[in-house]
Amino acid sequence: MALSLTLEFSGGAELLCGNVKKHNITLPKQDEKWLIKDLLIWIQKNIIKERPELFLQGNTVRPGILVLINDADWELMGELDYELEDNDRIIFISTLHGG
Repeated sequence: MALSLTLEFSGGAELLCGNVKKHNITLPKQDEKWLIKDLLIWIQKNIIKERPELFLQGNTVRPGILVLINDADWELMGELDYELEDNDRIIFISTLHGG
């Protein structure tokens, strides 16, 4: 089953996505369940327009980027191993501000 998700980027993270804060996406059907770690790779390939190193570090988000899944901190949801569900809302908030 394909998954429909809402992705939101704020606190400066939207600058990496062509200054677009909200993205309604559909992930293609695959044999295994979509995990948030798979979503991060998909975002890097399909949404991040510039400086992907400011979003990902290794296989996870960089320190300083808060991730909320349906308004809950992803640390409470299993972080990278969270199984995405249809209509999930994932928010990425950058807490780092350059100067």
